[in-house]
Amino acid sequence: MLKKLIPRLQVNTIYDIDLEALRKQGYRGIITDLDNTLVGAKAPLATPELTAWLKRVGEAGFQVVIVSNNERNRVSRFAEPLSIPFIYRAKKPTSAAFRRALRMMNLSAKETVVIGDQMLTDVLGGNRLGLYTILVLPISRADEGFFTKVNRRLEKAALTLMKR
Repeated sequence: MLKKLIPRLQVNTIYDIDLEALRKQGYRGIITDLDNTLVGAKAPLATPELTAWLKRVGEAGFQVVIVSNNERNRVSRFAEPLSIPFIYRAKKPTSAAFRRALRMMNLSAKETVVIGDQMLTDVLGGNRLGLYTILVLPISRADEGFFTKVNRRLEKAALTLMKR
């Protein structure tokens, strides 16, 4: 079980991901979390830096789907101005939303990466389906909800166990 919590790659931010290397490895799709992965949990819109990164992602030939456990209003207000498809109330780490995102992109798990800031939702969910998982540091922990705070404590305990 603990192996499923280990990402294939860990970086500080999405901007540290080598898109060209992923493309050369055959990846064509990105399933990404929203809150504390792309922007802070309370940021309503994309930053200019994120907008530029998403443009580079598209130019590199990647499709993107946002998969978030958050509510429809939060996710749609963010994703619709960017014309990015999304899944809200995803219930990560369950597989249904990840499978749906794969169908939306018409890609296989072997062609898709998952980017997120939580081991217990994004990494576990992606690893369960054989997706290439990338863990980023959370953008801001100040605005995290109750369940995210609980997950962070569980992640810390799991990391301690893995080090042993």
